[in-house]
Amino acid sequence: MSLSVKICGLSTRETLDAALDAGADMVGFVFFPPSPRHLSLQVARELGRSVKRRAIKVALTVDADDATLAGIIDALEPDILQLHGHETAAHVSAIKRKFGREVMKAMPVEQACDLKDLPAYAAVSDRILFDARPPSGATRPGGLGAVFDWHVLENLDLKLPFMVSGGLTLDNVAEAIGVTRAGGVDVSSGVESAPGVKDVELIRAFIRAARASQELTVR
Repeated sequence: MSLSVKICGLSTRETLDAALDAGADMVGFVFFPPSPRHLSLQVARELGRSVKRRAIKVALTVDADDATLAGIIDALEPDILQLHGHETAAHVSAIKRKFGREVMKAMPVEQACDLKDLPAYAAVSDRILFDARPPSGATRPGGLGAVFDWHVLENLDLKLPFMVSGGLTLDNVAEAIGVTRAGGVDVSSGVESAPGVKDVELIRAFIRAARASQELTVR
């Protein structure tokens, strides 16, 4: 199975083009005002049009209401809704039914007990994203550059696709893939020169490193 590489938090045409040209499988756009990567609907519309089916478009939201989700879908026309808040399994299911989009539920992980709700979410989601649990008092659920113990996911028996995120860089992505055997990796802050500012060269280097690590894992 080929590895899916997602570059999240894109906000400019230059960095989007860099991700697409380097072979990103998924491109993520953030709709959460506290984040330095938050997009207006107008910018999202413009960037979304330029993707032109070259990659899967993912809209990241955090406990968004239906009106907000409807506006995002109208502007970006995403393939996947990434639900990164406190959405319950029932709410995830309702969103999927109402909007007819694939859903990827993000789950914060720090230790094995954090996986207790995984069966419920796996039953209603199309994909699962495991991210580092944010520290107490954090204003954002992700994009903080924090790494979790990947061994928590070792030997995970999950039937649907899953990705890992949280503090990934070109230097540690190979280890993350090797430990978790994840089918995908998701990077945001690890390809930035400053919060919310993507770096073209880091994007390219991360994708190269992820692809190289996949080849080693297959061997």
